[in-house]
Amino acid sequence: MTNESTYQAASKVAGTIEGHFQKHLAAAKANGEEDLATMPDEAIIEKMIDVAFWASLRREEGNPTRISLAFLQPCQAGRPLLFEQRLPLTVKVLTKLAPGVGRAGIHIGVWFDGTELYIWGTTMRLPNYCFVLDVSEPGLLVVKHRRIVGLGKFTNVAVLKGDQVQVVDENSGLLPDTPAILTSLLGLNSSPLWNDPVNVLIQIAVSMRSHMRGGILLVTPSGNDHWRDSIIHPLQYPVFPAFGGVADLIRQDGSKVTEIYWQTALRREVENVTGLTAVDGATIINDQHELMAFGAKITRAARSTPVDQMLMTEPVVGGIPMLVHPSSIGGTRHFSAAQFIHDQNGALALVASQDGYFTVFSWSEKAQMVQAHRIDILLL
Repeated sequence: MTNESTYQAASKVAGTIEGHFQKHLAAAKANGEEDLATMPDEAIIEKMIDVAFWASLRREEGNPTRISLAFLQPCQAGRPLLFEQRLPLTVKVLTKLAPGVGRAGIHIGVWFDGTELYIWGTTMRLPNYCFVLDVSEPGLLVVKHRRIVGLGKFTNVAVLKGDQVQVVDENSGLLPDTPAILTSLLGLNSSPLWNDPVNVLIQIAVSMRSHMRGGILLVTPSGNDHWRDSIIHPLQYPVFPAFGGVADLIRQDGSKVTEIYWQTALRREVENVTGLTAVDGATIINDQHELMAFGAKITRAARSTPVDQMLMTEPVVGGIPMLVHPSSIGGTRHFSAAQFIHDQNGALALVASQDGYFTVFSWSEKAQMVQAHRIDILLL
C-alpha cells in the first residue's frame, strides 16, 4: 500500500494505536475470547486517519462530514449492507457517502486487498476490539473500539483534533479512589449487564454533554438526606415523590424485555432527566437514579470549610495529577461542585461545560480531598 499521508498527526500516533490493539487482542485471545476483530497494522491506521481527517474538512451540500469507519471484513459483520462494487477509500468518496451513513450506529466497512484500502459497504454489527474511527466534527477524529462485553459506549483510544493528539492512558484508572464511571469508561471493569447502574450513568454523562448548554448533576447516597445541608432552601424545583423513570428501567428483569426495547426506553428516560440539567442550578439524583430535584442552588454546608484545593487529573498519556484551586479549572459550576463534594464525601458530581469539557468530582479517602477528573476525551 502506498502511504503518502499529509496529515502529520496520523503518522505520529499510528504506531501507538497499533500497540494498543495488539496488546488487547493478544490478551483476549489468551483468555479464550471469541468473535475478535482483525488488527490493522500501523500503515493501515495511518492511511485511514489521513483520509478521514481531510474528509472531515469537506462539506456536502453545506453539511459537515460525520461518519464512522470500521476495519473489518464483510464476513465479520453479521448481515452487512454490501455494495455491488468496491469503492476506493478516498476523501471524495467519504464526503459523498457521509449524508447517507452519518446516523449513530452505522459504520462504513473498510478492508485491505494487499495493495490498497477499499470500502465494501456498511454494517451495524462489529466484532470485539474492532478498530473504529469516528469523524465527530471538522478536524476532530476519535479512535475507539467495541467493548469486549459488547454493551454501552465504545472505549476511546485516542483523540485527534487538528495538530493535537491525546492518547488515553488506561493506567490512570488504577489510581486510588478512582470513581467507577471512569474505570468503566477506560474498560477496566465494564459490566456485561444491560441494567448496570454505572453503564446507565455513562449514558447520562454522554447525554448531558450532548445538549451543549452546560449543567451539574449531583449523585447522592440513597440512604440519607445529608445532601440537603449543601443546598439553598426552599428548593426551586423539588420532585416528590422522587421520579423513577430511569430507576424503574434498571430494576426490570432482563429476561422479560429485549435489549432493543430497553435501550430505546432508556434513551428516552435519560434524555428526560438530562434535559433538566440545562436549567440553571444543579439536578439531583440518588445512587438508585431516582430524580429528586433540579434547578437547585449549591451552598457551603454550615458545618464545613471552604474548599481551597483539589487534585486534578486527566486520563491521557503524559497527564500528571496536579493540586489546583477549584476556580482554576472553570467557573461557578466547577467551584460549586467541588464545594458540594468537599461537604458531601459520599456523593458524585458531574459537570458539563458549554464548550464540551466534562468533569467528574469525587472524594478521595486516601488523599482526604476532592478529586476532579476531566473525562471529555472518553465521552466523544
